[in-house]
Amino acid sequence: MAYKFRKQIFGFMDLLRFKKMVPARRQKLAEGSDKPLPKSYAVNRTAKILHPGKQTAVLVEIIGETADTKTFVFYAERPFYFRAGQYITVGCRIGASFASRPYAISSSPEAALGGRFSVTIKKCGFFSGYMCDSAAVGDSFTVGEPSGEFCREPLKDAPHIVAVAGGSGITPFYSMAQSLKDGTEEGTLTILYGANRESEIIFKDALDNLSCDKVKVVYVLSEEDKEGYEHGFISADIIKKYAQGDFTLMICGPQALYKYADTEYKKLGLEARRIKKEAQCVGTRDAAPAKYKLTVHIGFEKFVVEADSRETLLVAMERAGLEVPAKCRAGGCGFCHSRLISGKFSIAGADKRRLADKKFGYIHPCCTYPDSDMEIDVPRG
Repeated sequence: MAYKFRKQIFGFMDLLRFKKMVPARRQKLAEGSDKPLPKSYAVNRTAKILHPGKQTAVLVEIIGETADTKTFVFYAERPFYFRAGQYITVGCRIGASFASRPYAISSSPEAALGGRFSVTIKKCGFFSGYMCDSAAVGDSFTVGEPSGEFCREPLKDAPHIVAVAGGSGITPFYSMAQSLKDGTEEGTLTILYGANRESEIIFKDALDNLSCDKVKVVYVLSEEDKEGYEHGFISADIIKKYAQGDFTLMICGPQALYKYADTEYKKLGLEARRIKKEAQCVGTRDAAPAKYKLTVHIGFEKFVVEADSRETLLVAMERAGLEVPAKCRAGGCGFCHSRLISGKFSIAGADKRRLADKKFGYIHPCCTYPDSDMEIDVPRG
């Protein structure tokens, strides 16, 4: 049945009520205080203290884990609030450049309430090489706020998590295991940790000590045959062997692991929502070497830097010493989105920009390669 709406006629009585309303409003305004509004509010100050966008942290301890992996323990004046599985960006000046990288937090959320937190880094690139070879206790670093969605979501994920880790991809799961054992989070966790050899297993003793009714750890060696370990790769058959009932599969490791998982884990028959992969930083691309001019506007300042066709715009800006917004470095979070003024570009992998970014001409410098001279407007870091 269609409803018929009667037209509302603006009559004499409505006009009379409106006429009385105007002086009443003027009277209320006149009775109000002439004291200026505060420049800041207590709730905003509290939020900034609890969740600072970035802060300075001091490196207080370095722990050798394996031949090429170290854990870096930091102290920050403001406590960190995060969920097991999230990451932070760690950055500093190296010569004339500013560099930063995202790393999964390897310590537990409970330990971070006292201001101490840690990241575990494998030496495999420019910044990780600097951290492993040159960072020293007492050095100060800029750390961003905890970010990322590589966590167990109680409303979306199964109570049981099966974690597939390769190499330093164990770090978010190590944090999860600690949070489960200390009661910070609920659920159960089975970690299938792949390494070439036993000597390359990170946190071996600590993981063994964390094993309990909530946490189970299985080691899989691909290049060594030892008693007490699974052998080969973390196949679908191995997952079926240790995963019982409904579970969510979480994967973190090198690119080779993701390529293997894309085909092998289809055999599990899991729904897409039951598989979660940690994003990987965008690196260099295979392209003909070329140099371009990148003009960068930050507020009222203008910078002209050199950009390499094989590196992202973010790397070009950091190499020039510009401290610009950066978090995931994978094109997913949108934190670095910047307005494109002119120029041609290519995007690494799938275009993860929001529809609004595409419509209004925004790009993500962390995953954008220059194909010509470019000009962009970047928010302040």
